[in-house]
Amino acid sequence: MADEFAKGLGILVTAGLGWLMIAATYNTPSFEGRQLAAPNPDPETLNLYGQLAIMLKDLLFWFAILGALTFWVVIPAIEQAREARSE
Repeated sequence: MADEFAKGLGILVTAGLGWLMIAATYNTPSFEGRQLAAPNPDPETLNLYGQLAIMLKDLLFWFAILGALTFWVVIPAIEQAREARSE
């Protein structure tokens, strides 16, 4: 079970760091206002790389949440169900 925890933590930390770097770049309009949680900039004002970064930010957020939950909840529940079924 320790390896599932380590894999989930690795996914959470790595994807969370990626989300944090992109959010710091695109969602911090000023240091006096909201930081990291400000609304996304208008897609029409961004170039292709900016639009891809905003999309990647959303993907990294959901990958961090779902990846950690998969390794911390879903996989151990499946293994316990298999053990209970085989007994």
